[in-house]
Amino acid sequence: MNFSLNLNKIALLRNARGENYPKLEEYAYRAIDLGVDGLTLHPRPDQRHATCEDVVSISSICKDRKVEFNIEGNPFSEASGEYSGFMDLVRKSVPEQVTLVPDSLYQVTSDHGWVLGFNERELATSIQHIRSFDFNSRVSLFVDTTSNNVINYEILDYCLKVGADTIEVHTGPFSKLIAAKDFTIIDSLKLLLERAKDKGLNINAGHDLNLSNLKYLKDLDLIDEVSIGHAIIVDALNFGFDDTIKKYIDIIKG
Repeated sequence: MNFSLNLNKIALLRNARGENYPKLEEYAYRAIDLGVDGLTLHPRPDQRHATCEDVVSISSICKDRKVEFNIEGNPFSEASGEYSGFMDLVRKSVPEQVTLVPDSLYQVTSDHGWVLGFNERELATSIQHIRSFDFNSRVSLFVDTTSNNVINYEILDYCLKVGADTIEVHTGPFSKLIAAKDFTIIDSLKLLLERAKDKGLNINAGHDLNLSNLKYLKDLDLIDEVSIGHAIIVDALNFGFDDTIKKYIDIIKG
């Protein structure tokens, strides 16, 4: 299982003072030196954390250090002010992975996945556009594992229909249930992941993952990559940045 570190919260802290401190690039290099497999940024149109300049800079560092760069965002986010538009950022950064998320402009965090039939034609067109850039990026869709408490198998065919080759499981509900010591989610998640593998999809996971719940995903042995950001910064307050990264790597690679 690979580990992609989301740097958004470090960028948010930097932006709070309007200066380049903490310096995002420094933490990118530190994380790579510690052994992460990739770095993730999710720039939003208001650029409240990751900026367009960050996307280009961090992508360049990833290429230089031969780790993967993953850009997340809504493919329908168009240029506005200093924001150049999501598709333009994909083109400029030449990422190894593009994760498409249906978030709105003022959404605090990515709290839901793609819904069957929602902008299906436009989403397929966006994925075709990404493919036309002529670089071999994986294209992932952020998805929910259940719908009305029923395993959401249909979303797998939806992903394939619009041209994605990867799913990123929205693990927010999973994390809340594990925190409540309700482990019934594990069996249903396993069924969905096994079906995804049977269909040839790569499987990523992200949202609210932390040192307490990550081991349950690891034990399934079906996840290709996890993307973690918020909990890293929270844990870094207690353990320090370097030791926190090491703790996560011990679980993910152990």
